Amino acid sequence: MNTLALGPQWLDPDHLIETFGLLGVLAIVFAESGLLIGFFLPGDSLLFTTGLLVTTDVIKQELWLVCVAVAVAAIVGDQVGYLFGRKVGPSLFRRPDSKLFKQENVEKAHEFFEKHGPKSLILARFVPIVRTFTPIIAGVSRMNYRSFIIFNVIGGVLWGTGVTLLGSALGKIDFVHQHIELMLIAIVLLSIVPIVIEFLRARGKAKKEAAAEPDPQGPASGGPSQGPRGRHAKR
Repeated sequence: MNTLALGPQWLDPDHLIETFGLLGVLAIVFAESGLLIGFFLPGDSLLFTTGLLVTTDVIKQELWLVCVAVAVAAIVGDQVGYLFGRKVGPSLFRRPDSKLFKQENVEKAHEFFEKHGPKSLILARFVPIVRTFTPIIAGVSRMNYRSFIIFNVIGGVLWGTGVTLLGSALGKIDFVHQHIELMLIAIVLLSIVPIVIEFLRARGKAKKEAAAEPDPQGPASGGPSQGPRGRHAKR
């Protein structure tokens, strides 16, 4: 099965699975879930392709075993990210930008965490980039450890098994096999929908705040008034 590389060949899910096998998939899921260097990895499309290849017997392991392994890798990855955040603390926000690290990504994850609270650990699983930094931000914020574990497990299971099972289910459909590249593109597009929605909301909020600000040239600034009262004053 040949898929369309959505970037460099080494980021193509089919190429990654063919080269590194299931262990490679687990390593990538682990890295994307909690290591700073993992934010650019193709988590969603990789899990979808993994489920599809299990259904077609390209990956020989049982589906339930693959799902359990993926969920564990995701949960452990977030755990490492949380502990890293607790140790690094505020210094993470002072780290300079580099090719693999952008301060903007940390700030977005922090805003996401502050807005949604503990449930952000579940929601962030389905948002590329944000899912890498959210557990780290939870550690920086010193989120209650017990709550973190609960939401971490729920999010890891829903994302890890959910996307893999989706690939497995759709992998039984001939149309999917014939248009696998379109399916991967669709997965990527769906995964960035939350980012687009959040961007539009932030943009709309900024416009409303700008419109609500008083006009510096208006009456409040002591400028001349052109209203009816001014005309009556002349009389």
